[in-house]
Amino acid sequence: MKLFVIALLSLVTMSFTNWETDFEKAKQTATKEHKYILLNFSGSDWCGPCIRMHKEILGSEAFQQFAAEKLVMMNADFPRQKKNQLSKTLQKQNDQLADRYNSKGSFPFTAILDANGKILKSWDGFPKETPEVFLQEIKDLFETNP
Repeated sequence: MKLFVIALLSLVTMSFTNWETDFEKAKQTATKEHKYILLNFSGSDWCGPCIRMHKEILGSEAFQQFAAEKLVMMNADFPRQKKNQLSKTLQKQNDQLADRYNSKGSFPFTAILDANGKILKSWDGFPKETPEVFLQEIKDLFETNP
């Protein structure tokens, strides 16, 4: 029974990707681990397509497994509810990221960046592709930009 519980906890723990909120730390990790950064702009408590994207695409098992090995996941959140407000420092960083990468203010907006912060591919709004095609487009980047 103990073994079953340990195995179950390990499986549950592996299914959750860690989301970074510090962009400089995300770049450092990407450099150190030779990964790309997935930068996702979301309105976690008000944007329906953002919530749907996190649930259906970024939260899918296939995506989670791939991301754990190949991506540094970075979330630039813009919540509206008072109870979800970010620290002033984090809000300032997210505003600066939006100025640089999402000047149109699209939600969701997702970009794959190299470790230096250069955009390799981006999606404006909820991807029209299936989760499988979305993931394959990211995998293709690894072949064209090793």
